[in-house]
Parts: sequence; structure tokens; C-alpha cells
Amino acid sequence: MCNLCREGRVTEAQSLLDLMVRVGVKPDAISYTILMDGHCLAGRMKEAMKLLDDMVRVDLKPNATSYNTLLHGYCRAGMIDDAVRLFREMLRNEVRPGIVSYTTVLQGLFRSGKFSEAKELYLNMIKSGMQLDIYTCNIILNGLCKNNCVDEAFKIFQSLCSKDFQLNIITFSIMIDALLKSGRKKDAMDMFTAISAHGLVPDVGTYRLMIQNLIKEGLLEESDNLFLAMEKSGCTPDSYMLNALVRRLLHRGEIMRVGAYLSKIDEMNFSFEASTTSLLMSVFSREEYRHHAKSLPEKYHFLVDFNK
Repeated sequence: MCNLCREGRVTEAQSLLDLMVRVGVKPDAISYTILMDGHCLAGRMKEAMKLLDDMVRVDLKPNATSYNTLLHGYCRAGMIDDAVRLFREMLRNEVRPGIVSYTTVLQGLFRSGKFSEAKELYLNMIKSGMQLDIYTCNIILNGLCKNNCVDEAFKIFQSLCSKDFQLNIITFSIMIDALLKSGRKKDAMDMFTAISAHGLVPDVGTYRLMIQNLIKEGLLEESDNLFLAMEKSGCTPDSYMLNALVRRLLHRGEIMRVGAYLSKIDEMNFSFEASTTSLLMSVFSREEYRHHAKSLPEKYHFLVDFNK
């Protein structure tokens, strides 16, 4: 049943469950939960929910894993109101939700823009004394930052640091991104510098945030130096980063530097994103930039002729 569901063959898995009943093998909670997950993966939430009712009808009590499977399915399908309703039903049926249940609903609420409900939920988690893991903390910080509550997120971050909570690089990236977007560049730089003190190393996403901001501020030599330091540290740029840096430099008209990153994209056999291609064509359609095309790698010289 598990393998069939993973392959999307949920109807066959359902037939197997029916066969178990016919030959006198009573399905347990695990059997039903596996099939629920298969329906959830296929986006068939009504069928998944019906299985929960079927469990109760045959005197099987759904456990936390059964509810978590459905909660995750509802949230993945964007049906957050149904997820909240099910979460409350879980409480009424005296099935104690764990960190996975709370985190699933919390992330769904943030993603659906239900900020006040999400905030109420995570405050209840904290008041109840529940031990939060780093995954949950990152969801809370990211949700707060995406809803313009950077100050509150920053206080929580500082509190985690003071308690020697084991942070990860995603935590730092969330906060650095939010601080940069809110204009708190010094705090972002200080946080980037502090990464090593926590026994962590920046990943490609963290470097991308910092380099993009340096380009935005016109600190081009510093951005070049940080990119070189990134490569020297063994962190390899990915396609998303290189495309983003090309676009940021094109917006500033820094064609020479654009050429260096185009060469890097070619060297690593990456492709252009549609927005990068569109911006390249747009920039070199303007007379003031056409003569700069010769500073690009030779394969891009066609941009001049194409736009004449």
C-alpha cells in the first residue's frame, strides 16, 4: 500500500485495503494513515477525510499521525480553514497535538496570510511550555518578518541566542533578508559577521542576500570581494544566485561586471531565467548600452545586431 501510494496508484492501494477486509485481515491505524497520505498527495482531501470517519466506524481511534497526515494535506492544498477545524477536532477528541501538529497549522496560517491567528497559536505554544525546535522557530521568524514584524522577530532571535539555542544558517538568512529589506543594513552586516561565532558557515543563499545588497548600495568592489571570498570558502554559486546578480548589475548599468557573471553562468552550464533574458534584451536595445556589448563574452555580441 505504501509503495502504491508513493507511485500515485491510490485506487489500487484502496483495493488492497478492501481486500484485507474481505479476507479477514483487520486494517490498523497505520493502514488507514498510509492510504490517507496517498489521497492527500493526490489532492483528494474528501476521500482522505472519509477514511478518518471509516476508522472511527470500525472502532479504530485515529492517532496523532493520522491527524498530522490530514493537517499536512489540507495545508498543502491551501485549505487552511479545514486544517484549523480538524486541529480543533483533534483537541476535542483528546488526541494530544505535538510539535508537528502545531508547526503544520502554524505554517499554513502564515502562508494563508492569517497572521493574527498564527500569532495567537505560537504564543499559546510558548505559554504552554512546549519545547520548540529550530524548524518551528524558523517558521515563526519567517512568518513575522513576512508580515512586517521585524522588530518582534529580532527580539525572538536575540532571545534564542541568549539561551544558547542551536540556530542554523536558515535562521540567519531569514533575519538578514528581513533586516536588509527594512533598511537595517548595519544590523544585517553584524548578523552576517556573527555567523561564524555560532559555529556556522554562510550558504549560497546567505551570500546572495549580502552580495545583492552591496550591489544595490553601489558597493561594487565589496560585492566582488565577497563573491571571491565565497568561492574561496568552497561555497559554489548556483544558477538562481548568478541570474539574480546579473539582473541586479544590469539595473545599475554595470556591463563589465555583468560579463564576468555571464562567463560564470556559461562555465557552470547554467541557463538564463526568463527574467534575465528579457532584461538583457531590454538593456541592449537602448543606444547608450550597445557599444558596451563588446565587453561581454563573444557569444553575447549578437545582442547589438539583434536590437538594431
